[in-house]
Amino acid sequence: MSKKIILTINPGSTSTKIALYSSNDIIFLKNIPHSFDDLNNYARISDQFKFRKDIILKELKDAHIDISTIQAIVARGGLLKPISSGVYEVNDKLRHDLIHGIHGQHASNLGGLIAADIVKLIPGAKAFIADPVVVDELDPIARISGHPEFQRISIFHALNQKAIARMHALAVGKTYEEMNLIVAHLGGGITVGAHKNGRVIDVNQGLDGEGPFSPERSGTLPVGDLVRLCFSGKYTRDEILRMITGQGGYVAYLGTNSAFEIEQRINKGDDNAKLIQEAMAYQVSKEIGAMSAVLDGKVDAILLTGGLAYNKSFVNYVKSKVGYIATIGVYPGEDEMRSLAKNGLMVLENEIELKIYE
Repeated sequence: MSKKIILTINPGSTSTKIALYSSNDIIFLKNIPHSFDDLNNYARISDQFKFRKDIILKELKDAHIDISTIQAIVARGGLLKPISSGVYEVNDKLRHDLIHGIHGQHASNLGGLIAADIVKLIPGAKAFIADPVVVDELDPIARISGHPEFQRISIFHALNQKAIARMHALAVGKTYEEMNLIVAHLGGGITVGAHKNGRVIDVNQGLDGEGPFSPERSGTLPVGDLVRLCFSGKYTRDEILRMITGQGGYVAYLGTNSAFEIEQRINKGDDNAKLIQEAMAYQVSKEIGAMSAVLDGKVDAILLTGGLAYNKSFVNYVKSKVGYIATIGVYPGEDEMRSLAKNGLMVLENEIELKIYE
């Protein structure tokens, strides 16, 4: 069987990751960081499209990669309508919803758009997304917010949470579908999901206002104070939205979205940076405790993943708070690139059916 050449693209809030696979074997990997200053020039995330696409093409050219050999580009999915888990071809409807931010603005929206644009340069290549952030498996009770004008929705790091959950299940000789897991994705955004027998039955909507604060998101804020601020005339609607997503968390408190920089400050004796980092770990621990209640206390393991999972002091703080609940597994970084490539390979080899976004 001939090898399938697959490019994967994962735009995150603070970086763009690309990888090239020959079937299951990785042959190129690049993590392209974006500073706050790089991205602050763009009013909307969709405005970053050309900036990020050009960087990807330059990195591929500099690595002497012939893009004409690529058969599929698989991107991280963005904010779409709630859909089932799976692989979707980037069609006109999907592109329309992403480029106009019909269901919200997020860096992951850029993935499908960039993939669809690059495949125009490659005869016969296809553009896909897999397990987008809007995968929705919530239990009905988890959708209730507290007022009928509002409904809790599922927007989380579905691709990485599910990839890590399956990896852990395999490591302990079980299937994902027979385990109860709490998975905390700790990156530019933070989401903590309750995985029950292969379904994420509850998860904080970490994009714009639920759960722990993160390097650049404010998380849950005091609602009354937020409402009063909205009507104070001090900020515009867009300024408040950026305060919640993009300019909250570490950015608001410490002026940077770099967890590594914060760790360096702490090591040099910055007590305020230490307090803010511990406050974030404290809030993550509270969310894990909440998801333990969702699972009736029957938790096989708590899994910590994402870039912040490299930070030992952060991880140790969380362990000290929630280690009594279940065994804690630490999987730093993400396995999203391999998961994207695997999904694309299964489509190319007709192992799974390609889904259509309508």
